[in-house]
Amino acid sequence: WALLAALRAGWCLLPQSGYLHPDEFFQAPEVMAGDILNLQVYYPWEFLSSSPCRTVVFPLMTSGVTYWVIKSLQQLDICSSCINSYTLLVSPRLLFTIFSFILDYSVYHLAPFWGADPWKALVLLAGSYVTLVFYTRTFTNTLEGLLFALLMVLVSSRKSSGSSAEPTSSSLIGVITTAGFFNRPTFLAFALMPLLYWAGLIVDSQKSIKTLINHIVKFILYACFTASVFITADTFYFTSVSLDNLYSTNKSSLIDVIVQLHDKMVVTPFNFLSYNINPHNLALHGTHPRVTHLTVNGVMLFGILHILAIGAGFKMLKKYVHQFMLVRWCYRGPPGLLVHSEGSPTLLLFYFVPLAFLSLFSHQEPRFLIPLILPLVLFSASPNRAVKWKLLIVLFNLLGALLFGCLHQGGLIPCLFHLEQLIHSPAPSSPPRHYTLLFAHTYMPPRSLLNIKKTDVHVEVIDMAGAGEETLCQTAEHRASNFTCSDCHIFVIIPGTVRATITKCGVSVKNETLIFPHLSMEDPPQIPVLSSGNWRSQLGLYILELNRDH
Repeated sequence: WALLAALRAGWCLLPQSGYLHPDEFFQAPEVMAGDILNLQVYYPWEFLSSSPCRTVVFPLMTSGVTYWVIKSLQQLDICSSCINSYTLLVSPRLLFTIFSFILDYSVYHLAPFWGADPWKALVLLAGSYVTLVFYTRTFTNTLEGLLFALLMVLVSSRKSSGSSAEPTSSSLIGVITTAGFFNRPTFLAFALMPLLYWAGLIVDSQKSIKTLINHIVKFILYACFTASVFITADTFYFTSVSLDNLYSTNKSSLIDVIVQLHDKMVVTPFNFLSYNINPHNLALHGTHPRVTHLTVNGVMLFGILHILAIGAGFKMLKKYVHQFMLVRWCYRGPPGLLVHSEGSPTLLLFYFVPLAFLSLFSHQEPRFLIPLILPLVLFSASPNRAVKWKLLIVLFNLLGALLFGCLHQGGLIPCLFHLEQLIHSPAPSSPPRHYTLLFAHTYMPPRSLLNIKKTDVHVEVIDMAGAGEETLCQTAEHRASNFTCSDCHIFVIIPGTVRATITKCGVSVKNETLIFPHLSMEDPPQIPVLSSGNWRSQLGLYILELNRDH
């Protein structure tokens, strides 16, 4: 476990070159880089005041804090060049990597409670590529997984005698549940079973109805307080409300201020839900069969552990259906499942109930399931389970770490590092050089990594996404034939699998740089080409500098 933990931290600092999904940048670091460091960024639609669907609290507490620290270090001359593409990428990731050890603490704390071997569970967790790759990235799903882990710790905190739930946990459970809901409303799917389990423990252990009501009231009060904090912060951020402005307008009274704040109140989870329950909106992001999480995404993330859990789930279901029918026939009442049963059935519920709720939505991505690693690891670390699959588990996670941590869109981040150094290199000419960066057939480039101030108009970034050959050629030809300055530079960034498109466009290339490795699943390399001597080009990302077309 110690070696795997060191690998997690070291690989974060290296850094990892794989690019999993644009949301790892555009749900926090990109937004905070624009707000705190005043860099040129692309603000996603969720963070626009016209459609606020993401809370700003967690981005401020994570990426915002790290960017404020490096900004302060530079302003204090402690570090003259603290703000660069490396620190912009690694500092938020490092904070998330530190936070990821909440998972390790939770597993070690929970394993004895659920009848699992602590060190076996820790090795399964730390050796999973989900932990090594996904939990070191700045996803809201990562925070969702950490909050889910803390919630499981709280609801499982019974005395060693197993007599009762801790009464002081009601307030913390209310805070974490609400915070998780504001981070991602889907957190309620993960929180449902822990909350039911916690409620069952209270009902089972408390004789007084007054004590039960006290737990519920504390939960609601702290949940409401936490919600008010998030709503206030989001309202001030998205509506640019200033108390000074409110008071200065006709010398408003406190009541007038409260009324104005109420009228402009922003509740991001409701906006998120109203957007995502519309099938047409989900279709814009891709639609999938309802069984994708169960049959594809679970296997992609957890491999044989997911398959073993499905098998165990069917056995448990068959067993409890049989018991239910037998007990009903004998008129003895329904069998207990949540509170009185052994750990395995309950852990399976903690795993499959959220998966079932998430499967109700037609848009299903693998990262939505990463919080489920905790109950799955605890279940798999039970005695005599998954032992004979050790080699397969190791090979699966090595392959996953290589694919998603290194290869997948792996050239884009090093490309941005290279371009940042190029753009900020000393310029002998005056006026300054102008750069046009045209990205095609790559994931959306996080502009913040170029480290360009908002006031700098000498760098233009054009994201053409998956544009067709005709559109790409028209844009490249137009830019090459319309140089507007004597020292203009046009770069086309394109995967090796579609490199030939630029040749067909008729534009001449002045310089080219190959960054290896880079695997684009949207434009995958052909197997026969990989077996030839051209495989490195097919698994690379090209930076092409175009010549001026006279």
